[in-house]
Amino acid sequence: MGRVTFREDRCKGCGLCIEVCPVKIIEFSEKLNTKGYHPATVKDENMSKCVACASCARICPDVVITVEK
Repeated sequence: MGRVTFREDRCKGCGLCIEVCPVKIIEFSEKLNTKGYHPATVKDENMSKCVACASCARICPDVVITVEK
């Protein structure tokens, strides 16, 4: 199992990570970040479903995602 963390303050909400996630656990947050975007996030209840493929981190244009095994 993996652990995904986002630097939500730097996320521009492009949604690329949401599209490439094979287990579909990434979603937009309901809150706004300091830039005025809805950042991508993973709810704690879905964290255990992460397969640590790091597809989200590789596709992120702003390098705001960290994936740990």
